[in-house]
Amino acid sequence: MDLSNLGTFSAIVGAVVSVIFPGIASATAVGWVGQSAAGVVTEDPDKFGQVLLLQALPGTQGIYGFLAAFMIMLRIGVFGQMQVLTLQQGIMFLLAALPITIVGWKSALMQAKVSMAAVNIVVERPEEIGKALTFPAMVETYAVLAFLASLLMITRIPL
Repeated sequence: MDLSNLGTFSAIVGAVVSVIFPGIASATAVGWVGQSAAGVVTEDPDKFGQVLLLQALPGTQGIYGFLAAFMIMLRIGVFGQMQVLTLQQGIMFLLAALPITIVGWKSALMQAKVSMAAVNIVVERPEEIGKALTFPAMVETYAVLAFLASLLMITRIPL
């Protein structure tokens, strides 16, 4: 059994999971909020723009996960001359992907719940859209921090 590419394989696994888990969670979350938003727009089409913003928010975790994967792929040469990584380097890339993978997944789902509640604010008091957006934005903070942690680690792994 040839284990010479195990490091590169580990790094690619890190890229894969950083796309899959936040991506699935964001798709699920955007779907949930979209269902709530569709009911609002059925009753009052003028609220479309307000609820669309609330629907879009939990989709950002999927974007952060994709960006982390893109950075891993750039670092290891997927788009050019592929690096042969040691197992230690590969595991470092895999571990660097975990903050956005795990926090992105969980925060997208939690942000969907908060966004759905915020849709109710728009229904009752559309003039309070700023307050309605603040609640899911607070959840976003942790996705951003996780993305930054992953990004800092990815860029500092010695090759």
